[in-house]
Amino acid sequence: MSEVPNCVVTDHFMSKKIVGSFAQGIKKTPINIKKFRDYSKPLATYGILRGTEDLFHKAKIFYYIDHGYLNSSKRIFEQGKTFIDSLDGYFRVVKNDFFHSGKGNCKSDRFEKLNIQIKEKRNSGEFILLSEPSTYVKKFFQLEDWVNRTIAEISKYTDRKIYVHNKQSKVSLDLLLNKAWAFVSDQSTAGFKAMLAGVPAHFTNKTLKGINSIKEIENGDINIDTFYNLAYGQWTLNEMQSGEAWEYIKKLN
Repeated sequence: MSEVPNCVVTDHFMSKKIVGSFAQGIKKTPINIKKFRDYSKPLATYGILRGTEDLFHKAKIFYYIDHGYLNSSKRIFEQGKTFIDSLDGYFRVVKNDFFHSGKGNCKSDRFEKLNIQIKEKRNSGEFILLSEPSTYVKKFFQLEDWVNRTIAEISKYTDRKIYVHNKQSKVSLDLLLNKAWAFVSDQSTAGFKAMLAGVPAHFTNKTLKGINSIKEIENGDINIDTFYNLAYGQWTLNEMQSGEAWEYIKKLN
């Protein structure tokens, strides 16, 4: 059984709502980041901004909370900013990491509950879609020269055209996926949207490489079991508040 973590919040409304919901489910009172000092116990918090990034460098055990991979809350990206439409989607909770590997042996029930259809794997495409990390992600994960390094790596295994896309791009991801052969990112959740659209996603992040690496750019796979496992790594705020999320999570380690 895992030890119940302290729940650390920033002054941002997202942190208060999301971490507050998790704290309610484990019967803990949230601690404002300005007053938090105890790193002897596990901690749980949301995102990598407003000081939370420092928590992960100091904590021995942590639970990272962020937007889920499937049916997450709707977000709109405009002029370098993110706007949240609602918080009715799913949020991932990961122990001692920031991403789920997609590995496991979970049942299909939580995925089936989402009513998501997976298209057949693409057998043609005009280009490889390269998803550039945001400024904050680049800084936190030390990915400053990631685009150039990744283009060089991709070019070792294919001569297909590469289209660089980011949150400021004027052409929508959905439109580009219609013509893409493969999707490449370090750790973007959009990679799972790509696979649902029939476009294999390839990752450079060490946790996610097992799904598809760049070496497999010409023969990427879309494994339904990955989605079954991811569905058991994400939860709604109601599931957090009720304690259902923690009851499952604490049994994993």
